[in-house]
Amino acid sequence: MSDTSSNSQSIPRHNFHLVEKLTPLFRAATCKSKIKDDPPHRWQGELLELFLRNQLNLAPIMPILTMLMALTVVSWVPTSTVMFWLMGTLGCHSLQLFLCNRYFLQPRQLSEQRDWVGMISASELFQGVFWVLPLFLFWHGSSDVQRMFLMVSTMAVCAVRLLVVSNFMPVLVAGTGVIALGVSLRCIFGETVVFYSMAATVIMLEVFFLFVARQLQDVARDRLVFRAEKDDLIEQLRIEKERAESERERAEDANRAKSMFLANMSHELRTPLNAIMGFSEVLENELFGPIQNKAYKTYAGDIHHSGQYLLALINDILDLSRIEAGRREIMEEPSHLSECMEHAQTLLQARAAEKKLSITVDVAPHMPKLLCDHRAINQIAINLLTNAVKFTPEQGKISMKAEVLPDGRMAMTVSDNGPGIPKPEQQQLMMAFSRGAQATKQAIEGAGLGLPIVKGLIEAHDGTLAIHSEPGTGTEITCYFPAARVLSGPRGATMASDAVKTPSQRKLIAITG
Repeated sequence: MSDTSSNSQSIPRHNFHLVEKLTPLFRAATCKSKIKDDPPHRWQGELLELFLRNQLNLAPIMPILTMLMALTVVSWVPTSTVMFWLMGTLGCHSLQLFLCNRYFLQPRQLSEQRDWVGMISASELFQGVFWVLPLFLFWHGSSDVQRMFLMVSTMAVCAVRLLVVSNFMPVLVAGTGVIALGVSLRCIFGETVVFYSMAATVIMLEVFFLFVARQLQDVARDRLVFRAEKDDLIEQLRIEKERAESERERAEDANRAKSMFLANMSHELRTPLNAIMGFSEVLENELFGPIQNKAYKTYAGDIHHSGQYLLALINDILDLSRIEAGRREIMEEPSHLSECMEHAQTLLQARAAEKKLSITVDVAPHMPKLLCDHRAINQIAINLLTNAVKFTPEQGKISMKAEVLPDGRMAMTVSDNGPGIPKPEQQQLMMAFSRGAQATKQAIEGAGLGLPIVKGLIEAHDGTLAIHSEPGTGTEITCYFPAARVLSGPRGATMASDAVKTPSQRKLIAITG
């Protein structure tokens, strides 16, 4: 065995539960490490776009706060100083809006993303500097109430920037960081315990806000990375689906071409084969006079028997190609399963006698008729019985049974006491030209078309085929026909009567019944 199997055996069984519990944690940690190692350009650009859209949507707020501040402080500050601050603040805001609009208007390369982050952060830094200036330009000559107004207005602007910038850290640090630093310096210059305490509070709040913003950025980054991975998976699934559809269409085209080729070749081969069989039969029976050399008569018989085998093989190939192409039409008529089973027993009785096999037919009394294709059911019974005769050893027993099941279905079973079929081979035998190991080992004649034809004919009747077999215990193959085809009860008796002869009459009875 491989190293993997040996390693798995060396692990104590009681540790598997621990491994199962730790596996999700290991996967989560691995996924988290992959996200941390993910290149920033995969998610930083989307966070930047989110900030720029917020900035454009909330563009009027900052000019309104600026005008409110200017109109308030003009009462105790020189007009020239107020105008200088007003023009500088509005200019920084206008510059930032210009950069936001330009970011969305012109196409961008991935390599330019860092430059854009730098320009936007610089504009935010300048805007923060201008909002800190009132604490120094308008402070002197103001009363305590006016100074409180300046402090509250500056912190309000800082809160607004926190909401607008959201969780984009480079811009957040550049804007709110300089405002928090300016407020702290102003408080330190106050040289009182209250101002010192206020400066410490502002610094602590800024650190707390930055910590929360960092956590929010990590959450947003994870969400964006997961969404990108989901989009990649969806795209891969779409590509694989298209590829699978293309391969399926190619396979269907190849299957149709194969079926058409087999049908045409089978038809072309039957014409000369009939002539070979006819002339060989004439020679074997010495219809035009005796043959001096008896060996020639034997050879003619061998040619005739080989031709019969080849004709049967061609007919099987033709039937299988029609079934696969969906061109095998079902001519429905009421039939007795017992007749089909007895017909198959009669045809194969001579071959069974050569191996001293006993074939029994067991049909439940008063079995109703089955609405089916009589020729197809004959072929099913013959194919199943042929396989049983081939593989059952000498002096073996073969049974054919038909019955109506409690659920209304009808079952036809052919069982033997042969070598049996291993489980792995049972599904394989349903494929065309597939032969089991027993057939190959014992060189039993056949092309591997019997069961595939039976399966196709059963499915054409809306039925199913089941194989029950174990090596050394024989094989039991059962064909199940749906209850709708069992002509039992008053409606079934009417459809099975000799007065109803055409398919249209049966369909009318089925509809009105």
